[in-house]
Amino acid sequence: MQPALLNLPFTPGPDDLWFLPLGGCGEIGMNLNLFGHDGAWLMVDCGVTFEETAKGQQVQMADPAFIADRAEQLAGFIVTHAHQDHFGAVPWLWPMLEAPVTTTAFTANVLIGKLRRERVDAPVMTVREGSTHQFGPFTVTWLPITHSTPETNALLIETPVGRVLHTADWKIDENPVVGDGFDARQWQQLGDIDAVICDSTNALSPGRSVSEAALAADLTEEIAGAPGRVVVGCFASNIARLQTLGHVAEQTGRYIALFGRSLQQMAQAARGAGYLAESFNAIAPRDIGYLPRNEVLAIATGSQGEVGAALRRLAEDSHPDLNLDPGDRVLYSSRAIPGNEQRIKRLNAQFMERGIDVVHADASNRLLHASGHPCAEELEDLYRWVAPRIAVPVHGEPEHMVANADIARRAGAAVALTGRNGDLFRLGQTPSVLREAVPAGRMAVDDRGRIVPALPAIDPQRLRVDPDLPVP
Repeated sequence: MQPALLNLPFTPGPDDLWFLPLGGCGEIGMNLNLFGHDGAWLMVDCGVTFEETAKGQQVQMADPAFIADRAEQLAGFIVTHAHQDHFGAVPWLWPMLEAPVTTTAFTANVLIGKLRRERVDAPVMTVREGSTHQFGPFTVTWLPITHSTPETNALLIETPVGRVLHTADWKIDENPVVGDGFDARQWQQLGDIDAVICDSTNALSPGRSVSEAALAADLTEEIAGAPGRVVVGCFASNIARLQTLGHVAEQTGRYIALFGRSLQQMAQAARGAGYLAESFNAIAPRDIGYLPRNEVLAIATGSQGEVGAALRRLAEDSHPDLNLDPGDRVLYSSRAIPGNEQRIKRLNAQFMERGIDVVHADASNRLLHASGHPCAEELEDLYRWVAPRIAVPVHGEPEHMVANADIARRAGAAVALTGRNGDLFRLGQTPSVLREAVPAGRMAVDDRGRIVPALPAIDPQRLRVDPDLPVP
């Protein structure tokens, strides 16, 4: 089928306000969004996803050919926060675009580290939360919003044609442990909003998400009750969880060590931006094995059972810095991502065969993990506060986006538009969706770090990994 956009001008006019997702719409992961107006495009996020293929796990990303072919029209390139599904593809796709990347300080620290490791010399510009900047015809304001990593920002994108709120990933958390709490007044005072581009991840979940601060008591109780070593598996990017575990370590008389390169890199980036400054005194992994067992609190990567990650090496008793004994405890402060259950089950069996206790947040009566995405009542709150004319659900599989659209309509949105990658959403006076407007393919990274065509997923109907996971 010929792309429908061939029948339209390739460049948005002064009366156009377009939204064109190339990744992250109809799926969770590899977000790449374009906003078009008056001869220019604004690019928001550039992420990866991780797919299980017949040849093993593959890092995949949206094909940027559409915007790369008109890079001279790219007025700005923004990253909303430091999760791999929002910034992980920058080192590989930036050479096709060669536009400065704009983000806040913590995300910049994480991104610059990744660029250096991949030997890509891309300019990264930092802005303050709450500040406003001009990118061609787009006026963009960074709006702090709570999520599971610091300095996540929604974007207020203003043009003479209309005002669009792009939420990025978010939740309502009045006490996120790290950073400021959710400020409802900020959203109630935005004024007229024409369209909201909104996270759909937990739209099928009723009620509200759990506050990050609510975990401290149960994590403390679970760790204090362990007679031996405790190893906590969690997502590396969850700096608030690291801070909470720092407080728990102090209260339980344990020393912290970080096992896994991504954890160490994230902690370093956080310290560079002023986080983890109190009650987080990690010692070198090579030293923790000499401590009494009841003084050990290791934090490890690999909570999804990833091959080569720290938890897998501990399960195989092949980690060079720590060996676990019967009576030690492995605690998953994370959720099992659909598609990873069997891999986690096999990992747990290895621990349990050695007499090591396993506690998983999904199977515990205690609060050991909190999602970073809004449930149904939080979505309804935001729609009522912002009162958009148009709602466009993204960052979800089709059933999540349909549920999000239903919530938006109930909350008063006149129009709710759902679609997929490559669809062109026209957000002007007469909202509409042009299906399959442009090709929306995938690219991948091979074992030599080269960009190649993506392999098909073993089961493309199932979500394989969490968007917040680090690159393995």
